[in-house]
Amino acid sequence: MLLRPALLAALLLAGTGAEAGDAAAGRKKAVACQACHGLDGVSKLPDAPNLSGQVEPYLVKALGEFRDGTRRNEVMSVAAKDLTDSDIADLAAYYSSIQIDVVPPS
Repeated sequence: MLLRPALLAALLLAGTGAEAGDAAAGRKKAVACQACHGLDGVSKLPDAPNLSGQVEPYLVKALGEFRDGTRRNEVMSVAAKDLTDSDIADLAAYYSSIQIDVVPPS
C-alpha cells in the first residue's frame, strides 16, 4: 500500500510534538506576512513563494528553520526570529487551509 505524501508527512510529524495550529488565529497573524506573500497566500513579490495550498508540515518545518537559522533568507530570517511555536503552527494551519485550483492550459 502506497501512502500519499501528505499522509506520510502527517504520520512522521505526529511523533515530534508539533502542535496543531489554529487557522483563524493564523489568518490574523498573516497580516504581517501579506506584504510579500499576500493575505491569500499568493505572492506579491517575484522572489517570495506562494504559500496557499502548501502542506502544513512543510510550512512548519520551513518557518522553524528560518527561526533557528538552519535556513537563511535576509527577510525571512528577521521575520521568523521572534515567532513562537504556536505562531508557526497557526500560520502553517492558515496558509495550508487555503484551497487552490490548478487548471491545466486548454
